[in-house]
Amino acid sequence: MSDSAIVQIKRLRARDEFEARLRTLGVADDLPIAEDDSVASTMAAPLVVGGHTLANRFAILPMEGWDGTADGRPTDLVRRRWARFGASGAGLIWGGEAVAVRPDGRANPRQLCIDVESERDLAELRTTLLDAHRIASDDGPAPLLGLQLTHSGRWSRPLGVPAPRTAYAHPLLDARVGADATSVLTDTELDDLVGDFVHAATVARAAGFDFVDIKHCHGYLLHELLSAHDRAGGYGGPLRNRMHFLDAVVAGVRRDARGLDIGVRLSAFDVAPHVSDPATSIGVADPTRPLPYRYAFGGAPDGVEVDLTETHGFCEHLVELGIALVCVTAGSPYYSPHIQRPAYFPPSDGYLPPRDPLHEVARLTAVTRELARAHPSLTLVASGLTYLQEWMAHVGAALVARGDAACIGYGRAVLSSPGLAGDVLASRPLARAALCRTFSDCTTAPRHGLVSGCYPLDPFYKQLPERRTLAAAKRSAETARGRRRS
Repeated sequence: MSDSAIVQIKRLRARDEFEARLRTLGVADDLPIAEDDSVASTMAAPLVVGGHTLANRFAILPMEGWDGTADGRPTDLVRRRWARFGASGAGLIWGGEAVAVRPDGRANPRQLCIDVESERDLAELRTTLLDAHRIASDDGPAPLLGLQLTHSGRWSRPLGVPAPRTAYAHPLLDARVGADATSVLTDTELDDLVGDFVHAATVARAAGFDFVDIKHCHGYLLHELLSAHDRAGGYGGPLRNRMHFLDAVVAGVRRDARGLDIGVRLSAFDVAPHVSDPATSIGVADPTRPLPYRYAFGGAPDGVEVDLTETHGFCEHLVELGIALVCVTAGSPYYSPHIQRPAYFPPSDGYLPPRDPLHEVARLTAVTRELARAHPSLTLVASGLTYLQEWMAHVGAALVARGDAACIGYGRAVLSSPGLAGDVLASRPLARAALCRTFSDCTTAPRHGLVSGCYPLDPFYKQLPERRTLAAAKRSAETARGRRRS
């Protein structure tokens, strides 16, 4: 096996094959592997977070739904997904899914959105999840349950077409979404948006959630604010100003939603937007990017490597704010999907991996380890591990045992294999046929206006008519890639 030839994880069925591949790539230190007889006990260890005790070290990570109603309410498809989250057995449900704090911040026309009538809907979703958990766990301890609050900012598409609201003018991304000077939110508009986040948090608390995630990741508005070096006013310039939005939201939540905990999902590093090389379809950093590249929080001036100097400053500030729960991710699925969602098969509108995706998983775990050791009072949740498939729990348990992460998070894997955590905790064999193989259909389908779900592996979605539409869209995209290469 060579580093240049990417090997599908499902073909590395024996432990020695997987270990050999990690050594070949030089990532064995960042992706340790626990012994078979220690995985269940390590992942079943309880964890105290604030005033809560997690029953185990598995976390379900939030995803962006494309299957709510036109006015942002849950549907049966949303309720089915949340029931499967609950049945997973995970001790932490990080956010359920991304919920917009107001209509113009929705990333798609069917994303959930909080309004004055959302309390009942959210309470019912919470009950659906907890009921499924009780049945699956035989009345075991309830998971810690949060709700992710977001404004999609640059990537807002509330009516299905780009309607960007940005933190600053971006030399590469503005053209992608049709942003201009009028798209940039003023300080006054950001002040008002703080109130929307605080109101959303009060609704979440009334609906019974344990915490809210103030989302700072994946290129959405609050993440973009962290790289607003050149923005004038109180929300740009020095890092302290770029964290002001979080400060204001935290103060408002502590004032108006007493007792509600706060977490932050953070893109700990970023890179320049990647584009598909016309000759190979492999992703490369945009060659037209300005250098030094100033628009990647946690990124180096070349727009490719990592520099965590400001990320450490942000984490220090979280400690000052009394925030302990932090989920580590990276970049944005809109312009750098390979670094936070490693996959063998790219989305239809994406590019082939620049290198073996195991490198990206290893980089995420290495960053998480560095932050964990530098900021021991933070409870860090690792992500990006779905790509490891059969070996996710083995690597996750080793990371937990070493103190490199407190919990192991996964998102897309639960769509196809909701019983994964329960199987690991009970020392049962994994249902290999249901394991996520990173086909990326859960991304490709929404990009074509189809509902969220795992079309290749979930029998429920396999039988939907949308599957045929998705297959046709993928064939068309592959044909287009072939034309570009020729």
